[in-house]
Amino acid sequence: MVVLGSLALHAISSSPRLHGSTSTSSSSSNYQDFSIKPLLLARRRALVFGSSLVVASLLNFHNLDSKPHSFFSAIAQEEDLQTEEDRVVYLFQLTSPSVVFIKDLELAKSPKNSSNNTTPNGDESARVEGTGSGFIWDKFGHIVTNYHVVAKLATDKSGLQRCEVTLVDSEGNSLNREGKIIGVDPAYDLAVLKVEVDGHELKPAGVGTSRNLRVGQSCFAIGNPYGYENTLTTGVISGLGREIPSPNGRAIKGAIQTDAAINAGNSGGPLIDSYGHVIGVNTATFTRKGTGVSSGVNFAIPIDSVLRTVPYLIVYGTPYSDRF
Repeated sequence: MVVLGSLALHAISSSPRLHGSTSTSSSSSNYQDFSIKPLLLARRRALVFGSSLVVASLLNFHNLDSKPHSFFSAIAQEEDLQTEEDRVVYLFQLTSPSVVFIKDLELAKSPKNSSNNTTPNGDESARVEGTGSGFIWDKFGHIVTNYHVVAKLATDKSGLQRCEVTLVDSEGNSLNREGKIIGVDPAYDLAVLKVEVDGHELKPAGVGTSRNLRVGQSCFAIGNPYGYENTLTTGVISGLGREIPSPNGRAIKGAIQTDAAINAGNSGGPLIDSYGHVIGVNTATFTRKGTGVSSGVNFAIPIDSVLRTVPYLIVYGTPYSDRF
């Protein structure tokens, strides 16, 4: 209140002086009485009010409690909360169109001739064996996911395994396409699928870097846990340089640990930073023994490892390590 009173006084004292007219004519004198006196009166009242405000503030300063401070703090906190929520909403809207839903299907009978432009085989008797996530890598229809999401298709010898990818184009149109495996790297639990886009323009995910990540910074996971499409979870980076097992028994080094919830169906989806850039591929979670419930200890493959692997899978179908 001291500040408010001082500001009021300063604003008034810095206003220009009002000077009456020196004209002796009757009309000028009447005009002066009509316009200047009320202004002078208003100014005097404002001075008295401002002075009273300062005096009252000084007299009661020792009685001030934390209520005014708490009031303004509450307003500031509410504004900060709204800003934070708006930012998270924006990140989801920015990134979710680049996230895909992957279904592993097993046909009940021998596959018929089918087009890549339809859902797998168009067979309603196909059984869903598992679900996962992935994200659009480029505008040509390449999809990055985990190897373990499509392992059955990658090792299928019966010809009955299919992979259905649900995605949206840049205009928000939903598409169901058959995903064809382009390349796999079990050592890093990575795979690349290809879908035909038929002239639809896709929105690739923005790719960042995992080189400069810090423990404690915010991160966000988008995927399809338990089949619930486009699910967002939030958390922080809990640890760096972790080691987790890969599907071929080797160790994946440098994994990112996060407490952002990752459950069955999240595998292959993106872990993003506060700018909406992909910093990892969500891969694994520790569960409480006998419950299947996530312990909050979750892992993602760092995007720098993905950047080294995926181009080779797209071009050669095999990982970098198999070529050199």
